Amino acid sequence: MLRFAAALSSLLAISGCSTTDALNALTSSGDYTRHADIAYATGHRTKLDVYVPRVLACGDKAPVVVFFYGGTWNTGSRGDYAFVAASFARHGILTVIADYRLYPEVTYPDFLVDSAKAVAWTLRGIGGYQGDPARVFVMGHSAGGYNAAMLALDARWLEGAGVRPSQLRGWIGLAGPYDFLPIENPDAKPVFHHPDYPAGTQPIDHVTSQSPPAFIGVDTGDRLVNPQRNSAQMAQKLRAANVPVTYREYGHLSHTLLIGVFAGPLRWLSTVNDDVPAFVLANSGCVGSGSTNSTSETEARTP
Repeated sequence: MLRFAAALSSLLAISGCSTTDALNALTSSGDYTRHADIAYATGHRTKLDVYVPRVLACGDKAPVVVFFYGGTWNTGSRGDYAFVAASFARHGILTVIADYRLYPEVTYPDFLVDSAKAVAWTLRGIGGYQGDPARVFVMGHSAGGYNAAMLALDARWLEGAGVRPSQLRGWIGLAGPYDFLPIENPDAKPVFHHPDYPAGTQPIDHVTSQSPPAFIGVDTGDRLVNPQRNSAQMAQKLRAANVPVTYREYGHLSHTLLIGVFAGPLRWLSTVNDDVPAFVLANSGCVGSGSTNSTSETEARTP
């Protein structure tokens, strides 16, 4: 299994969209209806796709996850991550996947402004797509996990879009960077104006007792984003503030496979693709629709 996971990790690290195209092609789209190319703001890269599950959790309105992809704020496209929406649809959860502007077109904090506008659109408009605006979660992987954390923890961004973090039921971060200064990744340095970092860029500094419930997942062998400094310390700080937090460590994956295992052919490698929907449903106060548990190793730890 370790050799297989390592081979898949190498495959998923290949540049370009061919790998995600393959994952999407091998993942069933029969569990959802897609509404594509919806503008959440004016301008470039400000569109989103809505994936409505054919069987809704929570009756006639489904819980909603707004997902932000990673890519060091340099790369990414919402269409590459349909497999994430397909995984949530199995549990009756509606998914919104939004693009946001990237470097070098923009730097911090413009991608957070875009992300906040996507969430504001969701809170105001998702009822028209069988989603429940009272059960909205933000989620991201890697750089997208940073975006999700900042929207949930730092009120400046959602308030700037006319909504509030208190309207979120929770946030989910997978392999996210939450405490990463000084920046070592050369692709991320210009994004955050290295070495003249603006104040307030680190999600871990914005935790309060009013922060929404969190799910934090990490691969223990992540070599790109330090799991102890970022995920474990974030979980510790949330708990110290009496914020409900679910912290999960997963072994035998990688930074990229932590999201790749949401794709149909890879789901058996880890239970993270069931653990996250379980968190969403539990914090929505409803029961999901026919989820299937994976058999891979998952460890719950108290950091």
